[in-house]
Amino acid sequence: MKRKIDWSYLISLLAALILALGVGAGIMALTGHNPWTAYGELLKGATGCDSLGEFFTGIWTKRQFGNTLEYAMVLFLTGLACAIGARVGIFNVGGEGQLYLGAIVSAYIGAKLSGGPPALVILLAVLGAMAVGGFYAFIPGWLKVKLKVNEVITTIMMNSIAIYFCSYLANGPWKTTQGNRVSGTDTLSPALQFPKLIRGSNLTTAIFASAVIALLIWYVMSKTTTGYEMKLTGQNPRFSKYIGLGVDRLVIGAMVISGALCGLVGMFEVYGLKGNYQDGISNEYYFDGLLVAMIMRYRPVGIIGISFLFAFLKVGAAGMELNAGVPGELYRIMQAVIIFFLAAESGVSKLLRARLEQKKGAR
Repeated sequence: MKRKIDWSYLISLLAALILALGVGAGIMALTGHNPWTAYGELLKGATGCDSLGEFFTGIWTKRQFGNTLEYAMVLFLTGLACAIGARVGIFNVGGEGQLYLGAIVSAYIGAKLSGGPPALVILLAVLGAMAVGGFYAFIPGWLKVKLKVNEVITTIMMNSIAIYFCSYLANGPWKTTQGNRVSGTDTLSPALQFPKLIRGSNLTTAIFASAVIALLIWYVMSKTTTGYEMKLTGQNPRFSKYIGLGVDRLVIGAMVISGALCGLVGMFEVYGLKGNYQDGISNEYYFDGLLVAMIMRYRPVGIIGISFLFAFLKVGAAGMELNAGVPGELYRIMQAVIIFFLAAESGVSKLLRARLEQKKGAR
């Protein structure tokens, strides 16, 4: 059955975005900034373009636009990782820790095998990052299925364990001996690092692999029997068990895939942007992706689309702060406003429909 587009929710999303821009403009006006100038700098900060003509002709060479695409890639991958778990009714809040583990394991593999064939080393790094991320997600998934332990609590606690453990490795057994760096693993050889697509930007060829992964996840979740079984399990696990679905297998499998995807994001950060593992390699990327997934109700296509919007706002906010003097935290305020209005959308819609029905009944 073909899924209908939820036009009412899309309209609500557009309205929330307009309201967020309005709130941002009001804050800027109250603090002595020109909203029109500031939003112009936000646009320039996210695209690198000074004019509309340049936007259509030269955007693909702009460093800022490359940074926007790179951050959008991180957002939609982490958002999809969250959506996979939510599809079967399990909430993976541990993606940040899984990302860290994937990053440090892949960095260690690359450092130790730096003299090997690049294609083989990168493949082993991918497998290692996915394996450690998937295993770390398997633990709370198994506890949820077998012992009914709340996965939100376990994944939040395991985040801290993973991050501090990675910090211990980066400052202890796996600490670099290169140069005078205080912490982190050895820097990867240039042959192992993903090529940059736009000079000076953070965008690498990892975005092509990310696009394939996103397409595959969308296809499985939307067009296959497995995707339908996952959806049914998330909506009604008791009924799913009654009709013979392997609910436990689906839940644990979804959790493992979610963790593996987070581990892969960590590997992309090391081999693409950073070149080695460093403390703080993720600036709470998973939690930003989680917000994106929640806003779009865990729908893959929506997650991909809204990721570009949020990346545009975040990267543009840095340019707005640098050139217009508006603090970058304004992006967080706008993000919170969007979430607030969308959270209220369901209740407001029900209220409006109820009043409409009352008026019809009165007439």
